[in-house]
Amino acid sequence: MKRTIRTTALTVGALIAALGLPAGTAHAEDAPRVDLRVLLVSDGGPSTAAIAAELTDDGTPFTEIDLTRSGRQVIDSGFLADTVDGRARAKFQAVVLPNDNPFATGSSEMAALTAYEQVYQIPQVDAYTYARPEAGLQYPVGSAGYSGSIDGTQADVTAAGRAGPFGYLDGTVPFEDNDPSVAESYAYLAQPAAGADFTPYVEATIPGSSTKGSLVGEYRHDNRRELVVTFVYNQYQEQFRLLARGIVEWMTGGVHLGASRNYFAVHVDDVFAEDDRWNSELNCTPGDVDCTDSGATADPIRMTSADVDNTVAWEQSRNFTFDLAFNGSGSVDRRNDDNGVDELADRLIADKNDFRWINHTYTHAFLGCVQNTTVVPWVCETDADGSTQWVSQNDISDEIANNRVWAETNGLPLENDELVTGEHSGMAILPQQPDDNPNLAPALAANGIDWLGSDNSRDPQQRQVGAAETVPRYPMNVFYNAAKAAEEVDEYNWLYTSRAQGGSGICEDNPTTTTCLSAPLDTSTGYTDEIVPLETRIDLGHVLSNDPRPHYIHQSNLTEDRIAYPVLNGVLDGYQALFADNTPVVNLRMKDIGTELKRRADWQAALQAGQITAYRIGDAVTVEAPAGLEVTATLPTGTTVGGAAFGSAYAGAVSGWTPSTGGPVGLTLPAGTATPAVTASAGTAPAADPAPRTRVPAGVAEPVTATVTATVTD
Repeated sequence: MKRTIRTTALTVGALIAALGLPAGTAHAEDAPRVDLRVLLVSDGGPSTAAIAAELTDDGTPFTEIDLTRSGRQVIDSGFLADTVDGRARAKFQAVVLPNDNPFATGSSEMAALTAYEQVYQIPQVDAYTYARPEAGLQYPVGSAGYSGSIDGTQADVTAAGRAGPFGYLDGTVPFEDNDPSVAESYAYLAQPAAGADFTPYVEATIPGSSTKGSLVGEYRHDNRRELVVTFVYNQYQEQFRLLARGIVEWMTGGVHLGASRNYFAVHVDDVFAEDDRWNSELNCTPGDVDCTDSGATADPIRMTSADVDNTVAWEQSRNFTFDLAFNGSGSVDRRNDDNGVDELADRLIADKNDFRWINHTYTHAFLGCVQNTTVVPWVCETDADGSTQWVSQNDISDEIANNRVWAETNGLPLENDELVTGEHSGMAILPQQPDDNPNLAPALAANGIDWLGSDNSRDPQQRQVGAAETVPRYPMNVFYNAAKAAEEVDEYNWLYTSRAQGGSGICEDNPTTTTCLSAPLDTSTGYTDEIVPLETRIDLGHVLSNDPRPHYIHQSNLTEDRIAYPVLNGVLDGYQALFADNTPVVNLRMKDIGTELKRRADWQAALQAGQITAYRIGDAVTVEAPAGLEVTATLPTGTTVGGAAFGSAYAGAVSGWTPSTGGPVGLTLPAGTATPAVTASAGTAPAADPAPRTRVPAGVAEPVTATVTATVTD
């Protein structure tokens, strides 16, 4: 089918020359090359910054032009397109703008973008725009529209959205309302303009009416496609995290480098061992090095066999697997003290295949410097010359090897290349120990350790310790020294209230701490009403951020009041309510998480170095990357590489990694996903037929009006 469109005020011959199109009717061999790269035009606002963050996290290449910078690149036809080996090339597969037209009236840059989008069928995302006819919507005035805060609103994904780019969502998109005193999400709700070819994908009810207005929708006009977003957001808000995948899938047509999945893994530390209990009177934990009261008596917490039964039943009900980081000496000590009996170990060993297991060292010894615990806080012991005394390589190796032997003796299915040291010790701990124990790396190498757990709150970036790579783990605010909700709340109050309220004052010293309290919580209700919702939101935020890093709790949290489960259920229930069945939580073991992080780091380094080129011609995608680099992409179901199926299914597409040998990596898309061929007719554009203009509110840029005639073959 052929249809005539209007674009910019250029002759078509000039348009063909400027954009590098072949003359005449297009055939398969004339299909343009479209580079797999996004053009992101930013204005310094949070919405374009959020999309940039999403593309970065996914590993999707993009070029950013900041409109606020002097001397920036000018957007013209030469910047957007050229020819390669005689074939027309579109340098960007999608365009992201701050709004539907961020340029001044009559802008040649907007004219160039308009022509480029029309000729190459390039989609445009309006990151945050005012609802107006130029964006396919009515003005948000009167009973048919709304402008203002939509905090706490439950938006809905329409049938078209579920059938299209947001098919991974279950139907609702909740908008955060974390602080009632602050407007967190400003939006324009409006219906499609009269006669506009506009399809809402996400909409919400206009306050005071039963009518719904669009928040995200597709506007088709003048042979262009725009994704019109009419609410402001930042990269951390849940509503953006939910919609980010669909925005990227829409703009790329489901064909792009990079990938995104939702990950959740939970490590349970100190299994078989005992954890010391918080003392509400002393505001410290007897048995811990920082609790030196001479009258303090340790009150240990340890799981029971009944807790194991509960844990296994919970895993089965949630289709979820815990990773148990264990200390074998905890069971040996219990058997020595109880005539050879350890019901906990017997039950865990009997159910060993219901869990993944991680070596947590034999005795949970501190493996960094030799500690002087006669002072609070502790300090590193030093020699006469002032040099630090370190735990020896032999002692570190014994902790690793003895726990491994214990696991083998008891038949635990252990991966010998994974390790989490007690307290993440051996690695730097500020302020007392600013450097890694120099004996740690050789001990890891001697014991074949490739993956070493680290504390994300102290050491958030994956790094090498000798030949091993770290796997940063998120600590959950479910404390190791609490098995009862009241204990958790009491310690939480002490940590996060002011000194005047009897707290530690940590928030006075570090006001950016996110868990600070204005007043102490009620110990009978504070856990359920305050701590669980906040920790659930924090952890679910990690899950929705394409972040594979695991979380960790302790065995003490699975016994007595079993305080970990309300948070874990909150995360999984919240997730299940948001996502369709085709987008499950990905629950990886530690070494697989480490591998994913390492691949991503290598991929990002290659992107930054300009070592990756990718493009699409029809149904063929070609990626050129350095030899040995794993290539990541998200592509339609049925895509093949080397004749074999590519990737694995997720969120209605396939994604994954495939190795590069240094030559081109060829991927074949399934039939029906080829881009439409585009040709242009000869002749000169007629004069523009200006459309009636409606007054636009201040602060919103007006669109460019310019014309040219081109013929598109669909």
